[in-house]
Amino acid sequence: MIRLVLISACAVTLAACQQPASEPASAPVAPVTDITPTAAADIPPEVVAVVQAARPGFIVAEAELKEREGRSYYDVEGTLNGAEIEFDLLETPQGWTVVEIQRDIVWTEAPAAVRAAAETARAGLTPVRVIESTQAADGAVIYELFAEGKPDVPSLEVRQKDGKVDVLKEVWPH
Repeated sequence: MIRLVLISACAVTLAACQQPASEPASAPVAPVTDITPTAAADIPPEVVAVVQAARPGFIVAEAELKEREGRSYYDVEGTLNGAEIEFDLLETPQGWTVVEIQRDIVWTEAPAAVRAAAETARAGLTPVRVIESTQAADGAVIYELFAEGKPDVPSLEVRQKDGKVDVLKEVWPH
């Protein structure tokens, strides 16, 4: 009887650990994030000052305060010269700092080397959404590729910096 219970428990455990056949074993997982929508009028003035200093003329529309993995972020959306962009700011001991500047692009606007790397890593992936995310710290660009029906976490991320292209194995931290 004990042997039967142990065998059953092992079978259930193995079944729970296996990835569905349609998902690659390395599919990224979104970190748990608490999100607080914030109207433009309610965004802290120091946050607004940082984004407007980074891109003079930026017009703030709205924001979200995000808290995940012990970090606090503001995602501030708006327009610059009529184009929609988003700033991701990280709260540091020195204050709020821009970590990424993002915009949506169509897949065909991504550099050919990025598209080729994505096709090599995940043949047949045609992203329905592509976020181009310029990193403030080093100028690298992360391309976040979202698959149909999976809007919460990119199915693949590709990093381009100084002519080098890498498919990321882990979700980019910001």
